[in-house]
Amino acid sequence: MSTGTILALVVPAAVLVVLIVSSFALDRRLRHRPREPFGPEKRHDSHETHPLPDHVRDRYVREWQGVQKQFVDRPEAAVHDADRLVTVLMRERGYPTEDFEHRGGDLSAEHGHALERYQEAHEIDLLAATHRATPEQLRGAMVHYRALFDALLSGGDQAGP
Repeated sequence: MSTGTILALVVPAAVLVVLIVSSFALDRRLRHRPREPFGPEKRHDSHETHPLPDHVRDRYVREWQGVQKQFVDRPEAAVHDADRLVTVLMRERGYPTEDFEHRGGDLSAEHGHALERYQEAHEIDLLAATHRATPEQLRGAMVHYRALFDALLSGGDQAGP
């Protein structure tokens, strides 16, 4: 056999062995790494949420009414503004809002029933940003944002608006 043929057989075999060994090592590391001892409910406990004073609640209600009015003429913009308003309200209540994944996890501890709706609405907001959401999807997103908005605004300690 020529040197070229031997190299053509040995090099791919060596690469395959390295990949297999690396895969096993990675799998072992993942199985033996320290796990986060608590889920979103503990992360939720690490920050303090608080109810809103009446005048702040009233301001948010007025802002939401403006977003709803905007939906008639500019539904995509209204959905985006609803997403923004919910995020701002979360921050004001004391929830971390650094990224969508954390928002969802932190909401699940206190507002689990609204979490799935929020995720759907957020996905529709992303579609709306590229003009790919249907009018029915946009309407559904507004309904979902409203449900979460009401849950956040009431804070579990008062009735919603």
